[in-house]
Amino acid sequence: MSIDAPLEEVDSRRRKGKLVSKVITLAHGGGGKAMRDLIDDVFVDAFSNPALNTLEDQARFELSDLAKYGDRLAMTTDSYVIDPIFFPGGDIGKIAICGTVNDLAVGGATPLYLTCAMIIEEGMQVETLRKIVKSMADTAKAAGVLIVTGDTKVVERGSCDKIFINTAGVGIIHQDYRLGADKAQATDHILVNGYLGDHGAAILDARGDMCLSTKIESDCAPLQDLIKTLLDAAPNTRFIRDATRGGIASVLNEVAESSNCGIEISEENTPIRTEVKGFCEILGLDPLYLANEGKLVTIVPENEVQAALDAMRAHPLGKESADIGSILTDGRAGRVHMRTCFGGRRIVDMLVGEQLPRIC
Repeated sequence: MSIDAPLEEVDSRRRKGKLVSKVITLAHGGGGKAMRDLIDDVFVDAFSNPALNTLEDQARFELSDLAKYGDRLAMTTDSYVIDPIFFPGGDIGKIAICGTVNDLAVGGATPLYLTCAMIIEEGMQVETLRKIVKSMADTAKAAGVLIVTGDTKVVERGSCDKIFINTAGVGIIHQDYRLGADKAQATDHILVNGYLGDHGAAILDARGDMCLSTKIESDCAPLQDLIKTLLDAAPNTRFIRDATRGGIASVLNEVAESSNCGIEISEENTPIRTEVKGFCEILGLDPLYLANEGKLVTIVPENEVQAALDAMRAHPLGKESADIGSILTDGRAGRVHMRTCFGGRRIVDMLVGEQLPRIC
């Protein structure tokens, strides 16, 4: 990565600020010294890299540095308002990085750079903010991406719920990858990389709505390395999507509509934890619609299924990968069905409304 000045030169230009206050005040969003101290002491220290440390209004890159990864630019953005902000397996900072990295990676892109904008409620403890920022920094490092620019706003008490985060991402797509929801073909198979619905279950439990004897952790994880492993093993993969809000049911319905095809999945082969099935039955929820933050749905040609499964199962994030169904050859275009354990079929429709609000 190329920048206008080396890191050492940038750092020597001024003395970094130090945050004294233990709580966030409106002054920390006012553009003056208090805000600069917050940025220096909390954000720059955690996210430090040459592109960020210049503290310009934009991050700058040489196009030649980007072109070595591929020939197409991928961009995405997402906002995170999850409640609670800390939950088993993650926090709002971790999910903000994972969600944006995954949105790039499922398109075949190599995620490179992220932006981070935070809306913070007045009165938030600085230590809580530091914990979130550290989580973001650790997750970005694990995902191999840099947070290169950002923004901070502080609003009055009651104007937001603790903290909201927006992240945008830039990645580069290799010329060989042409993935899309419209590319599914008859006899293709549908694979997932493990247990479904864990994130939705973890958030529901963290809110105190359930008292599960066995605690379920969110599956929140950056998937870029697993996706690269998959694409190396099955280069003709048609489609990849992370099954977040709306679960795998919404993803599969999008494929069925875009590719004008029928889809059938097997209840027996779809991996869902017993605990998740249990509380879904109690609450009248369908686990196929529960959110995930570390699970992908992929469609691969029949002759590459075994290679894809072997590669995914050899990866730490794909040990429980499964072949859950296929693209049909008959005329049920635009429909998704599940073959039940009792031998019948039921329609799996697109989610209507919001099953669990503020899940990410």
